[in-house]
Amino acid sequence: MLQPRHPSLPRKATLALPFTLLAATLVLAGCDIPGIGPDPRIAQREAEAKAIGGACRHALRGLEDCFTLNPKAPKALVFAGWKDMDSYMREHKLEGAPSVLTQLQPPAKAKPARSDDDSRSERGSGSSS
Repeated sequence: MLQPRHPSLPRKATLALPFTLLAATLVLAGCDIPGIGPDPRIAQREAEAKAIGGACRHALRGLEDCFTLNPKAPKALVFAGWKDMDSYMREHKLEGAPSVLTQLQPPAKAKPARSDDDSRSERGSGSSS
């Protein structure tokens, strides 16, 4: 049984319409339409937070220290990166590398050498009070 066609459309147009819609759907399925996919900045921020967590674990830092040093990073993602690095290091029996930045101390400033006269005058002035 043939479906009744619309009287204003010729027979070829009624057959071509479904094929045209199918072709248009297939063509548009392969297109990247801006604004539909996830924001690349969000994906980048998530990847950076995981990398921060992994770096903290490799540097033998605790999670609390890592959270304190990186307050803007999402804590759940930092923890996920820390945990992934921890399992990787345990699996491959790797030792962490202590962080050099936290162990650096400012160089001590050289104090001018005091002469014996300066030290005597300070002792003398301090005892008279």
